[in-house]
Amino acid sequence: MLRALQQRARALQRETYALYLAYRDPRVPLPAKIWLALVVGYALSPIDLIPDFIPVVGYLDDLLIVPLGVAVAVRMIPREVLRDCRARAEVAFPDGRPTSRTAAVVIACIWATVLALIALWLWRLHGAG
Repeated sequence: MLRALQQRARALQRETYALYLAYRDPRVPLPAKIWLALVVGYALSPIDLIPDFIPVVGYLDDLLIVPLGVAVAVRMIPREVLRDCRARAEVAFPDGRPTSRTAAVVIACIWATVLALIALWLWRLHGAG
């Protein structure tokens, strides 16, 4: 059972990388690229909507949100593009997604910026009056 879950997790990681490749493909329409940026960004983000340390519920996003986002993204990408990107992902990373500290830092900075902007907005909304 655990081995099957690990294999599915690796397949999802590889699919996420294929979606990243599709995002960079000029044949993908703009609405799909926007969705792909959201899905891939969230899937690779070190920050979850529901933190993993919360028992059971913490893994809800990993079990539901990411696979649903991937499923929608797959339907938005032209078939030939998806086939090409999946093949490239399989060759590049047969055991799953690549790890990139640079990407993790960039994503963490984006999250920090978004949180800072929200905090600033809330402070101006409630703190200034």
